[in-house]
Amino acid sequence: MNLIGGVLSYPSIKLYEEVAFIAYHFHWTLENILTLDHSERQRWVKEIGKINQKHQT
Repeated sequence: MNLIGGVLSYPSIKLYEEVAFIAYHFHWTLENILTLDHSERQRWVKEIGKINQKHQT
């Protein structure tokens, strides 16, 4: 796939899910969460998910 000059955007539904997930678990503000770059936000989602899995077993 060749995307010369194209812009790929992150699906807004996914962004809302990530923000809601982090806000719910860490009680961070929307502004604080949105200052995270994409990879850092995804890392927090992954870490929270691992914590949740440990607590379910």
